Amino acid sequence: MSAQDQIRDMVQKNDVVLFMKGTKMMPQCGFSSKIAGILNYIGVEYADVNVLADADIRQGIKDFSDWPTIPQLYVKGEFVGGCDIAIEMTLSGELDQLLADKGVAFDKSAADKIREANG
Repeated sequence: MSAQDQIRDMVQKNDVVLFMKGTKMMPQCGFSSKIAGILNYIGVEYADVNVLADADIRQGIKDFSDWPTIPQLYVKGEFVGGCDIAIEMTLSGELDQLLADKGVAFDKSAADKIREANG
C-alpha cells in the first residue's frame, strides 16, 4: 500500500486524525503539542500519526493535503489546517462548530475554558 493509500485510509477510517511529530502522549514539537493539547483538553477522541516514524508518510501527508507543514488536522475526512489555524478556530469557536456539525463528541465547557483563559 502506498503512503497516499495509507493516509487516505487513516483519514477515512477515523473521525479525527492528527498527523504530528511524536504522539498525543509525547509530542516532539511545540506545534504538534499545541494541537494535541487542545484535542486532549476538550476530550476529542482522535488518531495520532507520528510522521517521524515513517519518512514516506511524513512527505506523503504534505502531498496529500498540498500543505507544506506538520502538524495537520483532519475531521471526518476534511483537512482543517495546521497549528495556527487550529488555535484560531479554537479561540473563535469555529472548531466547536465544526466538531458539532460533523457529529464529533467534545467537551464544550472545556473549549469555553480555553477561550476564557485566552480572552
